Amino acid sequence: MPLYRDQDPPGANAFVKAGEAMMQGFFGMLAKHHAAIQDSSGLAATAIPMPDSEQLFQMQKEFAQRHSQLWSAMLQQTPGVRGEPVATPAPGDRRFMAREWTESPFYDYVHQAYLINAGFLEQVSEALPIADGRAKARIRFLARQYLDALAPSNFAATNPEFVTSALETKGESISRGIQNMLSDLRQGRISMTDESAFEIGRNLAVTPGSVIFENDLMQLIQYAPLTARVAQRPLLIVPPCINKFYIMDLQPENSLVRFVVERGFTVFLISWKNPGPEQSRFGWDDYLEMGPLAALEIVRAVTRVNKPNVLGFCVGGTLLASALAVSRARGEDPVESLTLMTTLLDFADPGELGCLVDEASVAAREASIGKGGLLKGQELANVFSALRANDLVWQYVSGNYLKGGRPPAFDLVYWNADSTNLPGPFVSWYLRNMYLENNLRVPGRLRMLGVKVDLGRITAPAYLLATREDHIVPWKSAYLARGLLGGETTFVLGASGHIAGAINPASKNRRSYWLSPSGVADPDEWLQTASEQRGTWWLHWIEWLRIRGGKEVRARTRAGNQQYKPIEAAPGRYVKQRA
Repeated sequence: MPLYRDQDPPGANAFVKAGEAMMQGFFGMLAKHHAAIQDSSGLAATAIPMPDSEQLFQMQKEFAQRHSQLWSAMLQQTPGVRGEPVATPAPGDRRFMAREWTESPFYDYVHQAYLINAGFLEQVSEALPIADGRAKARIRFLARQYLDALAPSNFAATNPEFVTSALETKGESISRGIQNMLSDLRQGRISMTDESAFEIGRNLAVTPGSVIFENDLMQLIQYAPLTARVAQRPLLIVPPCINKFYIMDLQPENSLVRFVVERGFTVFLISWKNPGPEQSRFGWDDYLEMGPLAALEIVRAVTRVNKPNVLGFCVGGTLLASALAVSRARGEDPVESLTLMTTLLDFADPGELGCLVDEASVAAREASIGKGGLLKGQELANVFSALRANDLVWQYVSGNYLKGGRPPAFDLVYWNADSTNLPGPFVSWYLRNMYLENNLRVPGRLRMLGVKVDLGRITAPAYLLATREDHIVPWKSAYLARGLLGGETTFVLGASGHIAGAINPASKNRRSYWLSPSGVADPDEWLQTASEQRGTWWLHWIEWLRIRGGKEVRARTRAGNQQYKPIEAAPGRYVKQRA
């Protein structure tokens, strides 16, 4: 049935028809996507199920009524005075915040009509009778990509900020926008920050230290002490291998590494190599053996401490927990404490990334690069950008190309754009055994480095940090690690998202975090008992770590030892390699 009604105003009907075309276009795209998955997986062809007819009728009726209401509001509007809007952007949506969107009745109407159309399509997508959670999440993801791309803010003809910029600069903004677009086409990616403002080793990753070891996958950095005395037990940090390590050491005021060193700890950190053809056959076991396990042996040899403290971030935490499980299977007692920052050990609900992983996509990776090859860093970066397309794609299309601006200098965005490759065997194994089959949570199901692993045998006390708005590691999924690890756990829930919530410097002491002594299995039940604490979780964690640091000893003035001598100054060569 058509979505518009004959008695509705003609202007309203035009935008209702646009909404109908938008919906038809989306379901056409969805049908092609659905067919492509079935063809590659060998599944029997099935149609995409549609919502119940009565439910769909009610949604269509409400949709047409909202457009009629919007048209009437525009016609009755007093010149120069904006009435109550019919549709408003969601919290955090900055696309239509500029005054130009509301000063002009035309653009005010255009962006509200888009919001009504987008809301309707989201409502229909949500109503599709699909029981499979991963398939439903994929439809939500595709709907969001489709709607974000069609926003009027992305097109010169429907973006009033484009017109304002062109008039104010006498057309210069159009010329700059074309130049910006051509420059980005040459470099193969959208410029998100002023890259000339940053340089690794000059104003990023500047905490003093030395590289004391390197192999084909990582360099090990030992940071110089900043206090006369330090805790006897050092801290080894394992960052994610899908990004550069300097997210942990941006600038002095927001460096977690410097924060820990200034609090009297000897810090070691793994700097993963940006893989090239020589590393294209490395798999999960190689990363365990040449990464955390090798680093732990060196830290023990240099400090003469048998059980250091360890910290893993994101997939670095998954690697670290796997390495500790291997050590425990070998009969070792490897660490004094374990800290996991926004880390998944149970992948039952792996967040928005999970909707992109299915049997067909994993099998395709295994066939193409599973025996050797590289997942290019830019491809990986594009996936993460798509998860937050309005923030990481379309705002730069509008700002750089339509308005002819240049993005400001921002260290976090510079790091985000500094992508890394990954070896194909590593990626294929990780996707199948973690995201697709969720094998790590089952004791003895996975064999790593020749031994069966069981996370329950890791009995060291663990500090688990999750963040409330994390779309990559949902906090409720991170919470499930409490039921897998065998030791005492402290769970802390930080505010904000995957990066901003984790890298919340004590120098600013912003945001908040939630604590509860409860050890219940259900995360929602835990949250009901949690109390909000103002400021950063860093200050709470460092006190937890201090208890496990042992007695104070004189700080070492020289890095390494006779066997592991300094190779070069931190941050080393590996982190500077571009994908």
